[in-house]
This record gives sequence, structure tokens and C-alpha cells, in this order.
Amino acid sequence: MPQNDLLLRALLRQPVERTPLWIMRQAGRYLPEYRATRARAGDFMTLCKTPELACEVTLQPIDRFGLDAAILFSDILTIPDAMGLGLSFTEGEGPRFARPVRSEADVDALGMPDPEDDLGYVMDAVRLIRRELAGRVPLIGFSGSPWTLATYMVEGGASKELGCVRGMLYERPELLHRLLGLLAEAVTAYLQAQIAAGAQAVMIFDTWGGLLTPRAYRSFSLDYMARIVAALPREHEGRRVPVILFTKGGGAWLEAMAETGCDALGLDWTVDIGEARARVGDRVALQGNLDPCALFASPARIREEAARVLASYGHGPGHVFNLGHGIHKDVDPEHVAALVEAVRELSPAYHGAA
Repeated sequence: MPQNDLLLRALLRQPVERTPLWIMRQAGRYLPEYRATRARAGDFMTLCKTPELACEVTLQPIDRFGLDAAILFSDILTIPDAMGLGLSFTEGEGPRFARPVRSEADVDALGMPDPEDDLGYVMDAVRLIRRELAGRVPLIGFSGSPWTLATYMVEGGASKELGCVRGMLYERPELLHRLLGLLAEAVTAYLQAQIAAGAQAVMIFDTWGGLLTPRAYRSFSLDYMARIVAALPREHEGRRVPVILFTKGGGAWLEAMAETGCDALGLDWTVDIGEARARVGDRVALQGNLDPCALFASPARIREEAARVLASYGHGPGHVFNLGHGIHKDVDPEHVAALVEAVRELSPAYHGAA
């Protein structure tokens, strides 16, 4: 039981004393201590694959800001990497796969990674982080969604248009469904293993679902996330393990997302959180959703924007304060401290007696 279990209670829509706060990509390049550890590692994948270093950077924002949750430091492309696609990272260009998946033979050649063997460095990091946290705050595990993983695997790396995978969606839907089915199986096993290793909540990041049509989103993204949610263990270590779904650009589909059986929905900054709450009611908690660029403003303006998000959600349980997407690398850490202070000071008014 974490000493600070605000996050877990909020995700289950249980009463809390104040709104918990964590930040997507909170362990990252905006922190000088992260950059120092990254320099020691030599390259990004070594940082991800060395449990001691992954633990170190996971704890850095907890030590600096006293946030209400830690999130495993890793990368969403660990599963495709373990499937043998030859992942590499080039400075300024992002991830690249040496062997993209674009044919029947490519799909047939994919191996199903074993979480403890092929991805054991992730599970070792989870166990080490839990030990080093010593019960201070909960640990969140995560994975990319099958659709999002497929976009990188088919494109061979990062892409804004996703022309290859979206072309496959229309021309070879049966092949794409085969790939997504394999990825759903792999993500399920991966998150199950993270929970067994000590993750106390898990999040599925659907970074590219928002580029799909409504019909394609349900068929090629949401249905596979729902399959994963249904297969995850919902209790471990004597308490429920909340599941968060986040589709960037998915504001039109919140009601459908809430029907998957997840416990919470992440919102990007294009959705009014009060309107989202009215739409989903008490079915799920909501996480979000300050515009990440607000952190480039002055501390006074950051406080005003935090107050606006809190007021929009309103009184009662079920809100986890976060950004609408990952923090930008050029943000001043002191501005993050200002956000933390604002949420801590302003949010108690929305809890307790109305």
C-alpha cells in the first residue's frame, strides 16, 4: 500500500483530499539530472535497457517535485524491438526499424516476445523501481496500443502522414488485422508481466488513433484495446489495478472508450474536461488535460490555467491532473514546480463537503 495512494483512489473514483498530479514524460529531457544520466548511458536504448539507470530517471521527478505517481521509464517500441525488427534511434530523427512489416511474410516472421526473457530488462526495472520507491507513491506501467505500435512497424519509423499503414488499412485490412491481433496478444502479456512485477496501475498510449476515421478507429484501434483491458488482471497485491486508456485526438469517441471496461480516460488538451465529464458520467475517471505549452508561460499564468482545468472538472472524485500530452523538452523545471504547487493549493477546495 503506497503511503500516498491518491492516484489509485482517484482512478477508481474514490474520495481524495486533493487532486493527484503526475505528468506524461515527467522523466525526460527537460530535467538536467535526466540529461546527465542519459549522457552516462551513452545512448537512449542503453538507458532504457539498463534497469538501474531506468530506475534512476524514473525517480528523478519524484525526488524533485514530489509528484503523486511514478511512471516506468521505458519506450513504447520495446515490443516491436523484441519482435526482431532492428530498432535504432538517430538523434533528431527518432526511431527507425531496419525491417518494416509490410507483407504476409513479414507478419509471419514476427516472434511473440516473452515478457521475462525478451523484455526482462523492463520487468527488472519495474521490480527495482518498486523497491526504491519504498511505498512513497504508486508506480504506473504502460504500453503503446496495438494500432500505435503497428504504425511504427509498418512505416519503419516515425511518420506524420502514416501513408503506408493507412494504405494497408484500406488495401489489405485482413493483413493489418493479423498484425494487430499479434500485437494485442503481446501487449496483454507485457502489461500482465508489468503488473506481476509490481506496476500498480497501467496505461495504454494510443498516440495515433486520432488520425483514423470513426469507423476505422473502432475497428483498428479501440476493439484491440478493449480486448487487452478485458484480459488484464484487475487485482494484485490485495487491491485493484486501474487501467487508463489514452487516445491522442480521441475526444470524439470518449463514450465508446468508456465502454471498454477501463477505469480512466486520458484527455488531450483539445477537449474541455468538464464537457468530457458530462459525457462519460461516473463510468470512468478522467486524467488531464492542461495544454503542455502552458508550461512555457509564467508561473502566474500556469496557476491560472491549472485553476481553469480544476474548475472545469468541478467538485468530486475522479480527476487526475496531468498534461494533455507529454511535457516539452525546453520547459523550465521551475514552471513544473509552479504547476505542482498550484494544484496542491487549489485542488482541496474541490474535495470533501460540497
